[in-house]
Amino acid sequence: MQRFVKKIVDLLRDKKLFCWQGGPVIMLQVENEYGNIESSYGKRGQEYIKWVANMALGLGAEVPWVMCQQKDAPSTIINSCNGYYCDGFKANSPSKPIFWTENWDGWFSSWGERLPHRPVEDLAFSVARFFQREGSFQNYYMYFGGTNFGRTAGGPFYITSYDYDSPIDEYGLIREPKWGHLKDLHTALKLCEPALVSADSPQYIKLGPKQEAHVYHMKSQTDDLKLSELETLRNCSAFLANIDERKAVAVKFNGQTYNLPPWSVSILPDCQNVVFNTAKVAAQTSIKILELSAPLSANVSLKLHPADQNELSIIANSWMTVKEPIGIWSDQNFTVKGILEHLNVTKDRSDYLWYLTRIHVSNDDIKFWKERNISPTVMIDSVRDVFRVFVNGKIAGSAIGQWVKFVQPVQFLEGYNDLLLLSQAMGLQNSGAFIEKDGAGIRGRIKLTGFKNGDIDLSESLWTYQVGLKGEFLNFYSLEENEKADWTKLSVDAIPSTFTWYKAYFSSPDGTDPVAINLGSMGKGQAWVNGHHIGRYWSAVSPKDGCAKCDYRGAYNSGKCVTNCGRPTQSWYHIPRSWLKESSNLLVLFEETGGNPLEIVVKLYSTGVICGQVSESHYPPLRKLSNDYISDGETLSNRANPEMFLHCDDGHVISSLEFASYGTPQGSCNKFSRGRCHATNSLSVVSQACLGKNSCTVEVSNSAFGGDPCHSIVKTLAVEARCSSTSSIHFSV
Repeated sequence: MQRFVKKIVDLLRDKKLFCWQGGPVIMLQVENEYGNIESSYGKRGQEYIKWVANMALGLGAEVPWVMCQQKDAPSTIINSCNGYYCDGFKANSPSKPIFWTENWDGWFSSWGERLPHRPVEDLAFSVARFFQREGSFQNYYMYFGGTNFGRTAGGPFYITSYDYDSPIDEYGLIREPKWGHLKDLHTALKLCEPALVSADSPQYIKLGPKQEAHVYHMKSQTDDLKLSELETLRNCSAFLANIDERKAVAVKFNGQTYNLPPWSVSILPDCQNVVFNTAKVAAQTSIKILELSAPLSANVSLKLHPADQNELSIIANSWMTVKEPIGIWSDQNFTVKGILEHLNVTKDRSDYLWYLTRIHVSNDDIKFWKERNISPTVMIDSVRDVFRVFVNGKIAGSAIGQWVKFVQPVQFLEGYNDLLLLSQAMGLQNSGAFIEKDGAGIRGRIKLTGFKNGDIDLSESLWTYQVGLKGEFLNFYSLEENEKADWTKLSVDAIPSTFTWYKAYFSSPDGTDPVAINLGSMGKGQAWVNGHHIGRYWSAVSPKDGCAKCDYRGAYNSGKCVTNCGRPTQSWYHIPRSWLKESSNLLVLFEETGGNPLEIVVKLYSTGVICGQVSESHYPPLRKLSNDYISDGETLSNRANPEMFLHCDDGHVISSLEFASYGTPQGSCNKFSRGRCHATNSLSVVSQACLGKNSCTVEVSNSAFGGDPCHSIVKTLAVEARCSSTSSIHFSV
């Protein structure tokens, strides 16, 4: 532990990365959530934490050190909070700042489960409440999740995607409205910065049963100085919270009335004007698409560049195949007495471990089973992850789970039979105490039941062990070695096939958009592109129920607001463009359970549909404000009208408008419809502002649409547009 931490600190110092050297590193963390498991180690755990703190401080980093979830962190270390909410967290000493090191903006996804989704209204609420209640530092986990390439996905059973519902998605594209709403939130917080960093603590004001205000006052240079009204506004920021999960409430503050939606916080940088409310989302909604080419628009003259559609998909007649041998395949095996722990044998060089023993079955056993109409059974106390049993080379049964009892009837022949077990790890245990002892494979006893002379205990029998797959260790997936395999052309009759390797070649899609491959037609296995391991794949389907309409109000947990019910947890897999060549990209799959590679396609991933919904009651755009917003006697109340801001991905433009209505539009993105009130020039106004552009703004006001389409009603502008890549279209003059 000390050698590792010292190496990292020395590296940072040598590269002059600490802030006192002019670099960006202002803080270091040692250990992570050790406090959650410390009690499992008793007094030794407490002694370890003291040792860790002294060790870290002795390395001379000269920046603060932090420990997450560590209530007993020594006085020299800042203890911090991790979780969905940390507004009630207090450090273990009043001399320490209040840090939130992990704000979970989503959650991990597991094979065969629904996808977690945390509404941005709740996420913004949690952040605003934290700073409202004296928080000093907040960090998102994750802001960008990425991908668990190779076999790096842990859990076990975590999927290959590490998207995490984060503000920047797995492919590096902005997720809206999460990204935009948080951007507005932090702009509003930045406006409060002078008061937040100046005040020692806020003034607390109770506004109602579940409503409260926290007011931060800047310290004046002299207590006797009488401040003007303008100076008072400059030196005061307030947060108004409604923690009621159901009711919107009107509250009185500073002589004014403020309407607070349920489960929300309003931010007033000048203690007078609201610039942001966590429940009022003005940011657009973006819908990602996967397509072979850019869509053709009816409203702008666009023309697709000529392209062979096969360039973006696997060429079906190029598929080749080779079978993976079942069982012991090399002379690098060994035989010992007893059952060995999976990870101690594989050393994590492979997910797969084979166990082979021989069983003698007498004629009396065969008669015994026939007379009683029974079958012998393989019984194992406990197995982990994915476990399969083969008898004489044929699959007999399988189990999936974390340390589950395995019971499988089997069919033996008279004489000697090969009993072959295959243990497969689906990621290493990534949390908890004593994880080095968790292991994988088999725990406890293994026996055969149902024999004439009684059960047979195989726990101490001779077992032959083989690590991994032949194709893995002979590098069937690599550019250099794959031709050494005995590939044959794939015939349709051979689909589906278990324990089979496949390969094909494809060309890289044009442009710069991220690339994804759909493996939804396959069963379960692993995939490589040009020798790069893009991860495990598995078409495990999530439960059909549980995806009810999401309500942001109330405390969030990972089972709330889930999505993707009744569908494979993951079908699309990220292929980084840096791994691709212009053509002849090698795709290699190892398929365990059977699938159809002929249906695999490679597509471009981008934001295809963008929607905005902003009303007259929304606040003016925050992006135009800065900390000098009060100047020459001007205050926030003098600012402009609300605006709708729309944007496509870089390299894309707004190519068509599917819907635009200023008035009382109904519905939501992809389901908008006109209401009774509608400005007839809505489409033309938005078209003029947005078509052909990467981004645009449209003022939400009667003047922008040439008059009031319906008096005494709060109007809303709703827009749905499509984005297209500029590399796939050109505009007619």
